[in-house]
Amino acid sequence: MSTFRTPDGYLGFGKTANCTLAVCDVKYSVFQYDASLAANAIFLALFAISGLIHLYQGIRAKQWFYMSAAVLGCITEIIGYAGRIELHGNPFNFDDFLIQVVSTPSALSIPASILNGTPGYSYRVTFSIALQGAGGGLSSGSSGNTGGDVSLAGLAFQVFILCVFIAFVFDFMLRWRSNGTTVLTARFKLFAMLLSLAIILILARSAYRIDELSDGYNGSIFHDESSFVVSRECKSLFQ
Repeated sequence: MSTFRTPDGYLGFGKTANCTLAVCDVKYSVFQYDASLAANAIFLALFAISGLIHLYQGIRAKQWFYMSAAVLGCITEIIGYAGRIELHGNPFNFDDFLIQVVSTPSALSIPASILNGTPGYSYRVTFSIALQGAGGGLSSGSSGNTGGDVSLAGLAFQVFILCVFIAFVFDFMLRWRSNGTTVLTARFKLFAMLLSLAIILILARSAYRIDELSDGYNGSIFHDESSFVVSRECKSLFQ
């Protein structure tokens, strides 16, 4: 169990946190590291560019619903990274922690789920992301474990429905190959490959987050920014 209170009585995490780097070691913060300004600024800029590209493509192709979901996903990532940038230099700020933890569940899973054409699946993905966001919102000095558990439940549900979706896709491909009469265009094959890549990355990101939150906010992976950047955010960017 992490201890957020210093020997001098300062509190490093929660609504009443009063630590600063001037009086507290960073190990008393929830992340136990000072968030990288450079890495988070780069990802914020990349998601901003991605959002503008989705906006342009959506307007050009008149795909309003998908465009709205994709742009919204990018906006939530941007807000989350803004929170992490604010944590740089003050890793004890509880409001900034809430901003990044509520905003960064993979809302970019929603556009990929829309593309598979199954509304029920899209609703389930949205529900799992809502659980993850609610878990972040429940985080506090006294209920952090509860928040982590709720987020973990959302992630586990997302992995489950992704696996079900992959099974259905595999079944469809087997039936399509046995039919042998449908000719797929090169453009559709490219689309199917990129969609499959997005789904695999979402699944890998969710599996990483389950491992990350398996011990709540006390696990070693949760406290490792390098694994956060490589295993979580790089996958999100390529979704």
